[in-house]
Amino acid sequence: MRILLADDHAMMRDGLRKLLEGQRGCVIIGEAGDGVETVRLAIELRPDIIIMDIGMPSLNGIEATRQIRLQAPDTKVLALSMYADRQFAQDMFKAGALGYVLKGAGFDELMDAIIAISGGRRYISRPLQEILLDDYLNNLDKLSSASRNPLSDREREVLQLLAEGKSNKEIAGILRVTVNTVDAHRKHISDKLSLKSIAELTKYAVTHGISSLEIL
Repeated sequence: MRILLADDHAMMRDGLRKLLEGQRGCVIIGEAGDGVETVRLAIELRPDIIIMDIGMPSLNGIEATRQIRLQAPDTKVLALSMYADRQFAQDMFKAGALGYVLKGAGFDELMDAIIAISGGRRYISRPLQEILLDDYLNNLDKLSSASRNPLSDREREVLQLLAEGKSNKEIAGILRVTVNTVDAHRKHISDKLSLKSIAELTKYAVTHGISSLEIL
């Protein structure tokens, strides 16, 4: 694997070079200290992999990655960052990076990432895996909750009263709103649920726990 190192700290590049050159199949073909130089060398040298720092001068790693993916699309980018931040990771992946490894990770994990992205697979550093998984599960819960409960609290109240056989005028009196307001809520309920008849609305209310009426 032909590797380009991109980091604005010479000591970091020296350390990576020494570690990677000891690995079978790894050849360091160049180094860059800023984003502009990284893009230039990527186009000129066409490395297999760029190990890319995010916080570089002149052009940050995210923008450099975006330009490299446009001008050297066969080159794979592995972000190496000190930031265990979901936004940085998301931005790097959107820019076209295949991997994101934290600088505090061990060298074994860096090699795992290099091997993964060289095979076209994505790699995310382990602490970030947990953060992104938590985000995914939270979003999944929100989507699931929204699909289970498409109605607002007030709409659920109106639907319960409709299912219990109350007229619009009676519902208006119970909720202390105008009949026109009840009419509007009823229309919103029907539109959201794609249900028109009282029988259909009553069945929905019972099966979704909004009303305790029994369906005969």
